Amino acid sequence: MSSDIRFTDFKSDKQPTWCPGCGDFGTMNGMMKALAETGNDPDNTFVVAGIGCSGKIGTYMHSYALHGVHGRALPVGTGVKMARPDIEVMVAGGDGDGYSIGAGHFVHAVRRNVDMTYVVMDNRIYGLTKGQASPTSREDFETSTSPDGPKQPPVNPHALALASGATFIAQSFSSDALRHQEIIQEAIEHDGFGFVNVYSPCVTFNDVDTYDYFRDSLVDLKEANHDPTDREAAKDVILDNEKEHQGVIYKDESSVPYHEQHGVDEDMSVLPDGAPEGATDLVREFY
Repeated sequence: MSSDIRFTDFKSDKQPTWCPGCGDFGTMNGMMKALAETGNDPDNTFVVAGIGCSGKIGTYMHSYALHGVHGRALPVGTGVKMARPDIEVMVAGGDGDGYSIGAGHFVHAVRRNVDMTYVVMDNRIYGLTKGQASPTSREDFETSTSPDGPKQPPVNPHALALASGATFIAQSFSSDALRHQEIIQEAIEHDGFGFVNVYSPCVTFNDVDTYDYFRDSLVDLKEANHDPTDREAAKDVILDNEKEHQGVIYKDESSVPYHEQHGVDEDMSVLPDGAPEGATDLVREFY
């Protein structure tokens, strides 16, 4: 890792095609700055993304990257980390990508405590497919395909993470550049699965959960003297439906990541020629 890396070194030569004002610009900038601040560099970083507006982020960042399919970014990130435990793995997703078709993968990545950072750009809408209700949309949120609202409670991703055994749960706001960077940085430095839900407003299809709404509503847990190591306090924050929070909600300081628990410490990205010794005999024993 180099101490001479700047966040601009993580910028690719591809120009983002997000809508002007999209919260994903701020989300990505914070991710790049946090990677640089933690001593990572593009040659030591792998970014995995799924489908949706957030899925483009690997194209706009200069690092190793894979643009996968809908909801499947986390298993790819897990595979990368298991094959190369020495590199920094960052997975990016959206509320639709991560909490709908990808919800099952989310639960298992959390409970395994794989040492990677999962950044979810939550705009409470399907942006890329032109404005349908997402898993985190409000119950009465009106769209062209749900004119009376989805009429079901939104998914609470933090509650899902805590119930799955998460060791790091946080939330940030893409427009609060410094705090967003600090929170992402703390997630990267965490030994285990660092989950950050980012309020990343969609300026085209969501005129309810706007920049002004979050600026007026956010309660910063740092200023509220919240103790993120207190699991019961974290539960209270997570189940508080009256406020929008920013900051580290829960952090298990005794966390041991998956690869350390299971002794995965070697580079397995290059496989030797031929089958492992004894493999043929093992197959014959069972077939």
